[in-house]
Amino acid sequence: MKRRTSPNRRPWHPPPKEAPREDGLPAGTPRWAAQMRRLTDRMSRDFLGGPRVVRLAWVINAQKGGTFPFLLLLLWVYGRHDVAAWTYVALHGSYGLVWLLKDFAFPDRSWQQKVTIGGAINAFLFVLGLYWVMGWLMLSRPVPAYPLAEPAWLALCTSLCLVGCTLMIAADAQKYFTLRLRPGLVTDGVHRYIRHPNYLGEMLVYGSLGLLVWHWAAALILAWVWLGLFAVNMRIKEASMARHPEWELYRKRSWWLLPFIF
Repeated sequence: MKRRTSPNRRPWHPPPKEAPREDGLPAGTPRWAAQMRRLTDRMSRDFLGGPRVVRLAWVINAQKGGTFPFLLLLLWVYGRHDVAAWTYVALHGSYGLVWLLKDFAFPDRSWQQKVTIGGAINAFLFVLGLYWVMGWLMLSRPVPAYPLAEPAWLALCTSLCLVGCTLMIAADAQKYFTLRLRPGLVTDGVHRYIRHPNYLGEMLVYGSLGLLVWHWAAALILAWVWLGLFAVNMRIKEASMARHPEWELYRKRSWWLLPFIF
């Protein structure tokens, strides 16, 4: 039996599919984001050519797991025993361990791709290793003159780091386990009001470490990572999410990073 349709109702047709981009990025990716992604991919995946034999996750986990020993070595080399130095080591080193726990429990598939040896070296030198530079800046010089009393400043940085860790873990866990059950947009939980809570969490973590370091070079490192990598990734992610029918409604009721602000 044929299903009757109302004479005033137009038959539904799926929206036309946009032609895929040659670079593999989702349709709607801004030109600036596409150019930046091509540059970073060339530097971190195929630099110097050759076979892709190193998983990017190995490089990331080596840096995260090596942070505690590296910082403890700096403490010994520079003879730092003050509370600010130990607070920095505890926060930065523990975050590395949290990352390893997260990767063990719900690994990110994007980090499982293999890269060339040159690409792995670049990924460490130009991104991951810069976080160790922040640790060196903190531990190789006396305690900086903070804008607030030192106990208050340490408490502020510790609070920001704890909130950031919690938000990042919650966002990545929700996304990982939700998408295992159903594909599509994740628009509830910690994603309800902000579209990139995992990035916000990581920015709070490293932002708190940058405040502890309190040096212009740390600010430049964070600016490079946040603008050169995070902003590009978030913009490409939004172009990918735009293919879902509920995207427009979700975009209108949510914010990039900070509710009611941005």
